[in-house]
Amino acid sequence: MTDVKTLSHDPYNLIITGVGGQGNVLASRVLGNMLSNKGFFVTIGETFGASQRGGSVMSHLRISKDKTCSPQIPRGKAHMVVALEPVETLRVLMEYGNPNVKALCNTRPIHPVGVITGANNYPDTRDLKSWIEELTESAWFIDATDMAVKLGNPIFGNIMMIGALASQNELPIDRKDFEAVILAAMGPEKTKINLMAYDKGMEMAG
Repeated sequence: MTDVKTLSHDPYNLIITGVGGQGNVLASRVLGNMLSNKGFFVTIGETFGASQRGGSVMSHLRISKDKTCSPQIPRGKAHMVVALEPVETLRVLMEYGNPNVKALCNTRPIHPVGVITGANNYPDTRDLKSWIEELTESAWFIDATDMAVKLGNPIFGNIMMIGALASQNELPIDRKDFEAVILAAMGPEKTKINLMAYDKGMEMAG
């Protein structure tokens, strides 16, 4: 587990991105609370496209052990991108990426209206992976949505991505931190299934 004193960057700049309806905002709140409970200063800034129509949603998390930061990550200064949708991974990396950025990407695409109607084309999965790998120091690809469906609801993909992030030891977070936040927010009845989702995410990206 990463120690607070050895946090690689301060502030640590993390972006969670996806499209409307994937639980992007919930994921950023859960992760922010996990880190706040550990004594970190966490600033969250969010941007929304046409989120109710499946537009882009992006949360900037700036994590520091001793200061409050501005909510917007500077262009080209992200350390980690956690993406719930593959094209959104690419979109964020092109603006906030750098040669040392890392990325965790859910591989299940969500096609925008233009693709569904045939007006636009969605990139091939192999091409997307190749482009993402070219833009990152390290990239991990997991089908969180497929596993979430097996657990009963595709929305659990966002929780799996938190588990996947925890497995990388980029931040000082663990299962107990997650359990405490979910228990406080959702109660014991929903904690068990969320812990299952978290564990699956850790397993798939570990």
